[in-house]
Amino acid sequence: MTRFAYGGQALLEGVLMRGRDAIGVAVRGPDGRIFVAQEPLASLLHRNRFARAPFFRGLIVLYETLVVGTRWLMRSGSIAAASEGVAMGGATLAITLLLTLGLAIGLFVLLPLFLAQATTNAAIPGGQAFIQHLVEGLIRVGIFVGYLLVVSRSAEIRRVFQYHGAEHMTIHALENEDPLTLERVRRYPTAHPRCGTEFLVVFIIVSILIFSLLAGQDLLISIVGRILLIPVIASVSYEILRWGAKHREHWWIRWLFLPGIWLQAITTKQPDDSMIEVAIASIHEALAANGDTAPEGSDDPVREPIPDLKALADDRAQAIDSPESVDQSPRAIDQSPQGAPPADPAAR
Repeated sequence: MTRFAYGGQALLEGVLMRGRDAIGVAVRGPDGRIFVAQEPLASLLHRNRFARAPFFRGLIVLYETLVVGTRWLMRSGSIAAASEGVAMGGATLAITLLLTLGLAIGLFVLLPLFLAQATTNAAIPGGQAFIQHLVEGLIRVGIFVGYLLVVSRSAEIRRVFQYHGAEHMTIHALENEDPLTLERVRRYPTAHPRCGTEFLVVFIIVSILIFSLLAGQDLLISIVGRILLIPVIASVSYEILRWGAKHREHWWIRWLFLPGIWLQAITTKQPDDSMIEVAIASIHEALAANGDTAPEGSDDPVREPIPDLKALADDRAQAIDSPESVDQSPRAIDQSPQGAPPADPAAR
């Protein structure tokens, strides 16, 4: 029986794995323990046949992924920092999503338009619509790649990219029915053909083609048209990515999608063993939540349910203040979100 195509997302000091009906989450706490959770997916795809139709299903999946992923990204930050509060409120989540979408539209959709108009009008008075559109596309690609290169220099983001790599490597092992062990998972690459990075590459290429329909239009029409076309571009890009992932056995299809694999050299990094352990714990939770099992011989990391974060913060404060914590302070520093978690499995 063919497995469902599990997907995932890197979190702050953790990994989220998504199955057909539920997700599994694992996050490394500040003391080195692995905290896990399962959550059912009340997806519209399960309740509405129309939502599963081509071009509509992509919008549903992307919306749900964005909402669930953002919520757990925020929560994982609280767990990793042992701060107060178990979950962010709905208003906070909504504001975060709106700000994220607004920044993305402004940076990757509208800014290239403004820069292209300014540069082409200065170089070619009265400029040609085709040249301006071509320049806009090149600027969009440059901004996207430059943005990834800049954020990847952050130590915190680099750790997220390492967890991203651990997520991909673990899914590769699962898809090949390899035991989920550190040794076996290590054999696989950090890049994966169903990665969100690859979706963004396809999105940018499709946007260049579809935005050509607006070439030569007034600025207001160009702005409004680009914003309104974003859902269309997203749905088309999802279908292209889905089709490409199903036909990777053909060399020419692998060649077409190579830019997405190349770009994952930025968005994924080689993880350490403790990060792979978290990814394995996460996929175990996702498999269990979806009524599935891991391949025989898989590691089963020690983990415990996510506690009340107020209690976790109090425990952390007591451990730091207690006399016994003096000798363990270097180790505690190593286990912080900015450092590497311990290599000793018994300490987890």
